[in-house]
Amino acid sequence: MATELKKIFTVDPFKGMNQEVPGEVCNLLKGKWVQGEVFRKDIPDPMNGENFLNVPDTTEYTEFINNLDSCPKSGLHNPLKNVERYLMLGKVCAKTAEILREDEVEKYFTKLIQRVMPKSDSQCLGEVTVTRVFFENFSGDNVRFLARSFSNPGDHLGQESSGYRWPFGQVCIIAPFNFPLEIPALQLMGALFMGNKPLVKVDSKVSVVFEQLLRLLIYCGLPAEDVDFINCRGEVMGELVKKSENKIRLLQFTGSKEVANRLAVETKGKIRIEDAGFDWKIIGPDYDPEWSEYVAWQADEDAYNASGQKCSAQSILFVHENWEKDLIPKLAELASKRKLKDLNIGPVLTWSNSQIKDHLDSLLKIKGSKLLFGGKELSDHSIPVSYGSIQPTAIQVPIKELLTTNFELITKELFGPFQVIISYSDKEIDQMKKILEKITQNLTAAIVSNDTFFQQDILANTVNGTTYTGMRARTTGAPQNHWFGPSGDPRSAGIGTPEAIINTWSAHREIIKDSGPQ
Repeated sequence: MATELKKIFTVDPFKGMNQEVPGEVCNLLKGKWVQGEVFRKDIPDPMNGENFLNVPDTTEYTEFINNLDSCPKSGLHNPLKNVERYLMLGKVCAKTAEILREDEVEKYFTKLIQRVMPKSDSQCLGEVTVTRVFFENFSGDNVRFLARSFSNPGDHLGQESSGYRWPFGQVCIIAPFNFPLEIPALQLMGALFMGNKPLVKVDSKVSVVFEQLLRLLIYCGLPAEDVDFINCRGEVMGELVKKSENKIRLLQFTGSKEVANRLAVETKGKIRIEDAGFDWKIIGPDYDPEWSEYVAWQADEDAYNASGQKCSAQSILFVHENWEKDLIPKLAELASKRKLKDLNIGPVLTWSNSQIKDHLDSLLKIKGSKLLFGGKELSDHSIPVSYGSIQPTAIQVPIKELLTTNFELITKELFGPFQVIISYSDKEIDQMKKILEKITQNLTAAIVSNDTFFQQDILANTVNGTTYTGMRARTTGAPQNHWFGPSGDPRSAGIGTPEAIINTWSAHREIIKDSGPQ
């Protein structure tokens, strides 16, 4: 690592992060980096099972709770207080983006992501690029523009009504493992832009990436006191949230539905969530052999990139019978070309092989179901047994079974390289719409068809946060030009766009000035 980078970063993913030189992760509290007294011993290198990280196993969190009081309910800034902070954050974004554009730094974060969340070079680089573009989008004056207000004349001369975006103050962010740079970066900065002081927890398996980003942000001018960062087990964070329910005024959580629902109760509804997604894609009736190769390629990408560990991954594929004979063999062929050495398939960090096998076995007991491809362990690997190491897999299930008691089983999200494939006919389109109505994880979807009327019929009868249509339609991706988040859940929170930042991280406040005549 170059001397200049050592001024910023403390972990070397190229020559370090191994048994001899584990990557050292710190907490950030009251503007100071705090080394843990006890480190977790259950975070193996996902590629070989060796110890490669020292992550604090924090159990004493009282100071983190107490430090929430360092930020008042009125926030670190708001449209009437400390307005210079808007420009300061714009400058931090500009400098951060400039450094992220440097070749060495881009390679640094690409490699760091790959070490903790193994996926292809292009996938890791893409995450760095998206993060950099986000910082570019909010450089300069653009943070200040998030606080735009409005003014209306009152009922009489001398009265004026003004509306402002107002921070919550003390907030908390719990971020997942699958995009260790992009998701916590966007969530942290969104919270800061609107004037909040966040307490952040990132999944310990990957938290080193966010810790290094924090060091970069502080180097670029972010006051270290503006954010606290804790490394602890999930159950400890749950206790912290429960005991600070009167202090945390908003929590943003990205993760499983079960944990989201529990946190919603413990925070008494003061939560924004993205609780994964069982995302659907429909291949419409208008079969076109000229599009066959592309449609198959896109379906493979959506299901198996990042080993399926995306909340936007294609979980269920409805294939019209016109496409079935052509498409399914192509999907099997593409899946067989994914290799561990290329990291276009790799470790599954939240499901073990035994858990995956149990789920597959349960699905195969359904009448008429069959294994189309995959279902076996990867060959020639050193992935630890606590993680999954499964081939890209697809199971076909009869459409009628989704309208039985098997629905919950079939639509259970396996956060890995797995999808359910359903064949349907023209006569079964109404059944398919009933199934889509029952699916509750309404994050992303795709309608692969150039038939405008078919598109319209499906769109009119479904609810999804992001829905792509047309022959190029996909499920994965989080474009920054629109809200990315689930639809139909009042607790949902988008990321990235100005609208998502404003609506998630601030509340509306009206101030009526009345100096008019008596």
